[in-house]
Amino acid sequence: MPFRSTASKKLAELFGLLSNPNRVRLVEELSRRGEMDVSSLETELGISHSAVSQHLSLLRAHRIVSERRDGRHVYYRLTQFKLAEWVLSGIEFLQKEFDQEVPVMDELEQARQYWAAKKAGARAR
Repeated sequence: MPFRSTASKKLAELFGLLSNPNRVRLVEELSRRGEMDVSSLETELGISHSAVSQHLSLLRAHRIVSERRDGRHVYYRLTQFKLAEWVLSGIEFLQKEFDQEVPVMDELEQARQYWAAKKAGARAR
């Protein structure tokens, strides 16, 4: 049945795109804060300007993020906030997997709470 093959292939592409921790963090930060420029993302993630740009380029090519230009500044935003919610729900899955490892559980819970605390208006932008 070709529809199952197509769906599996497209999901595998999405999983591959999200297989990089920095891209997961980009998705969650854009969800949490709304629109951001590369410099702000660089500061927030603690990775180089070029690395942020490369990850955003991949996310843009797969229509995960879109951009808005304002003079020399380029701002990025998620195209679908449900993706960030879906990724965040993956932490619940991980918490069950690591239920005996307290340090990992604590860090997963801290990340879940941080990313879940979206600033007011982040979705409205």
